[in-house]
Amino acid sequence: MSIIDACWRDLPAKHHSLFEIVREAGKALDQPVFVVGGYVRDALMPGRQSPLTEDIDFVTLGPGDKLAQEVAKRLNLPASSLSIFKNFGTAHLHTEGMDLEFVGARKESYQRHSRKPVVEAGTLEEDQERRDLTINAMSFSLNEEDYGALRDPFHGLEDLQNGIIRTPIDPQKTFDDDPLRMMRAIRFAVRFGFEIEESTYQGIVDRHERLGIISAERIAEELNKMILSDKPSYAFALLVETGLLSIFFPEMVALQGVKEVNGIRHKDNFWHTLEVLDNVAELSDDLWLRWAAIMHDIAKPPTQRFVQGVGWTFHGHEALGAKWVPKLFRRLSLPLDGRMKSVQTLVRLHLRPIALADEGVTDSAVRRLIYEAGDDLEHLMLLCRADVTSKNDTKVKQYLANFDQVDKKIVEVEQKDRVRNWKNPVTGEMIMEACGVPAGPVVGELKEAVKEAIMDGVIENDPEQAKVFMMEEAKRRGVC
Repeated sequence: MSIIDACWRDLPAKHHSLFEIVREAGKALDQPVFVVGGYVRDALMPGRQSPLTEDIDFVTLGPGDKLAQEVAKRLNLPASSLSIFKNFGTAHLHTEGMDLEFVGARKESYQRHSRKPVVEAGTLEEDQERRDLTINAMSFSLNEEDYGALRDPFHGLEDLQNGIIRTPIDPQKTFDDDPLRMMRAIRFAVRFGFEIEESTYQGIVDRHERLGIISAERIAEELNKMILSDKPSYAFALLVETGLLSIFFPEMVALQGVKEVNGIRHKDNFWHTLEVLDNVAELSDDLWLRWAAIMHDIAKPPTQRFVQGVGWTFHGHEALGAKWVPKLFRRLSLPLDGRMKSVQTLVRLHLRPIALADEGVTDSAVRRLIYEAGDDLEHLMLLCRADVTSKNDTKVKQYLANFDQVDKKIVEVEQKDRVRNWKNPVTGEMIMEACGVPAGPVVGELKEAVKEAIMDGVIENDPEQAKVFMMEEAKRRGVC
């Protein structure tokens, strides 16, 4: 039995049942139909361990919406399960946890300065030719004469078995037509641990500036998938080497390089960032913690100074980096909500925990860290541990032992003072009512005084003590 026959036989029974129905629907309409794309690639993946996707794409030689309607009828599905997108020539069907997409075979041509293709009906060969990569250009026939046969005009199975990323046709044309395919080539190389074939790689280098016509939203979608991979550093290494990273994230490119004065050098902050990113990836699959790793040193280039007798310094890079986060998120089309705020908090505080390892550090300093980090405290400590990239094992062990001490202090102080996600027990309304003053700066100053007293340990985190302190402070200032 051939590899193809074995893979076809081992498909889930649910999928085999579906394919029989799609075959009958195509036959009734006299429309040849094929399973295409990622489903076929994953079904043929050597040593596949994970279950096959429930997202299945079909190409038909004829109208995709008519085939989808015929399939829906044979499955006795309600009208609500079918969505037709006439502008895109596609139809979508949801059934038994499966998302099915139907599209008529097409060919595409592009205007030089537009990312929107001119789409025309085409043959199966033309449809496969317009695909991004050979491993994504394979199809299974669902037609009576060769049911289950593999259509593989560009030797995608061979590339899949050899771990090669290659375009079906001339890469210069493939990437010129749709520049996002360059990002996808890198994303699949990273996802599967494949190598990019030489001419395909060169095509990305030669056409990297074309990525500038692609929207930030589409770039971010591909980039986030790379960041969520097991080894995201591989993605950024390829992105910077091909020139793509400079198109949408020049601040990260600026981290590259090492300067030397009087024989004193500093580490390359780009490659350090990638080490931190990989370290975080081993500890957590949280996308936004990984973004914090990417941005934690982003402002080092403009804060870099050489101080005689001290060496290289980057004073204030954490504060400046946190200030940059919103504008970077906006430009990269990342969400400007609590996720951005979390990244900003982690960038701003990423140096703070190591300073707390000193035995002489007060509870007040620990209390302030707990308060400022809030729900991001655990992620902050993970980021700090990941930030230890020294090649000196003794130094690494010492740093990690220091962080163990910080963790211990945090637990002790939090159990005693309960300042996680702390809210001021004294409200502005309470101050206005007690002192008979209108809303204004004085009210804010008194609230801040109460907060500082609790953080400094002058009073306990207790509503009654806070009210007494507020009244005494108000009298001292002549407010009450």
